[in-house]
Amino acid sequence: MDHTPGAEASGLTEPTAPDELADVTKRAMDRWSTAHSPRLAELMTSLVQHLHAFAREVELTEEEWMRAIEWLTATGRLSDDKRQEFILASDVLGLSMLVVGLNHRFTPAATPATVLGPFHIDGSPEVSWGHDMSDGLPGTPLYVTGRVISTDGTPVPGAVLDVWQADADGAYEAQLPEVDEARLRAKYRARDDGSFCIRTIAPHGYSIPMDGPVGDLIRHTDISHCRPAHFHVLLDEPGHRRLITHLFRAGAAYLDTDVVFGTKDALIVPFTPRPAGPSPDGATCQRPFLCAEFDFVLQPD
Repeated sequence: MDHTPGAEASGLTEPTAPDELADVTKRAMDRWSTAHSPRLAELMTSLVQHLHAFAREVELTEEEWMRAIEWLTATGRLSDDKRQEFILASDVLGLSMLVVGLNHRFTPAATPATVLGPFHIDGSPEVSWGHDMSDGLPGTPLYVTGRVISTDGTPVPGAVLDVWQADADGAYEAQLPEVDEARLRAKYRARDDGSFCIRTIAPHGYSIPMDGPVGDLIRHTDISHCRPAHFHVLLDEPGHRRLITHLFRAGAAYLDTDVVFGTKDALIVPFTPRPAGPSPDGATCQRPFLCAEFDFVLQPD
């Protein structure tokens, strides 16, 4: 501090000394190191260290700090049991896929994991073989068949595939407050040989929600706000690692610019056109449809 005569009267002070800034960081880390859980202490002291380093590196201004606080506040206010704006923020920052990669280091034989996304809803209804989960919604019929197997090729009998997707307008059930029943989501149970048959409609590429804080931030960049055509699948079978993944339509737009970084080559599959007639569920489809084949390979515990 400048103690020369007149310095205080004029309101002038010297910049905060670098060692004083470092002392703030050290003291904050020391305090958080007292957490009762060793893991919490590790997480919080590292967070403080990196957060303070970021602020110093970019010379964070008070105005920028307050804008960030306001953005986080708005993100929290928009999040509820149907929409998770914080997960969306994590997705577009690439953090979600980074965490997936750190926690799901499967062998090359296993199906790769991707992000859960912000629109999964627990408690989807269990349906029968080949059930049409689109329930008459507009779109091209799509049949997805294959098997659920372990990495050694043995079937996982009775495996439950929790499936969900957006509609032809790119909207999930969780985004539609007027919908009060399951829509484009269901649980299919594999047969004893691991085989399954899903009927739905072909998914379309869509924009992430742009009406919230995440969308506002994206608009200040040249980042594509779109996802390629896909649907989600979750499998959580005893004796195997939990798998959360997508299937992407081959040739779809935005495969190379997926806003949430979720695209993986092993998850891109062709949707093959078929004429009206016999369908994979053993029935007859009265109009042209698409078929996709994919085996979900689970990593044993």
